[in-house]
Amino acid sequence: MNASVILAHPAPGSFNHAIADTTVQALRAAGHRVAFHDLYQEQFPPLLSAAEVREDAELDPAVARHCAEIATADGIIIVHPNWWGMPPAILKGWIDRVLRPEIAYRFVANDKGEGVPLGLLKARAAIVFNTANTPDEREREAFGDPLDALWKKCVFDLCGVRTVHRRTFSVIVTSDFQQRVAWLHEVSATVTRCFPADARPDEVLK
Repeated sequence: MNASVILAHPAPGSFNHAIADTTVQALRAAGHRVAFHDLYQEQFPPLLSAAEVREDAELDPAVARHCAEIATADGIIIVHPNWWGMPPAILKGWIDRVLRPEIAYRFVANDKGEGVPLGLLKARAAIVFNTANTPDEREREAFGDPLDALWKKCVFDLCGVRTVHRRTFSVIVTSDFQQRVAWLHEVSATVTRCFPADARPDEVLK
């Protein structure tokens, strides 16, 4: 199976990097093909221009490569910190430029002539790993967990990915070495469970 792993954190050596490295190792150990992108290290260009909004736009080569990979991915794993209830700007730009019409979705008319989204991504399952310095209970009660709605409803559901597992590791700033090791073991176990060796794309995350 083809897996796409997208990391968005500016600091090399961050816990997000450790999560991404563990994810890639678990996927490769299961025999999967992995396309890994560290958006900051690659200096992914996040700004969507007016010209690129057109469906027939000529794409930047880096963007075109990402589009081709995400279109053929059987599984998608996103790793990023929770910043103000949002992903880092570079990752929002990746969404804008890569999950584009005719790659990730298209709008079709229903019986009333209204445009409704049709998801086009091949992937049937995705994982989102987040880090945060807000306890889970406060994130849900005070803020409504906006990242959960963003990834599950606004992004993946619209693009046709119906099964999404999301896990937030917190509180990062007060965590010790033993806690982070335990979290990384959980990452590996989650990836292996969700994308087991020799699994067909329609068998993942069951």
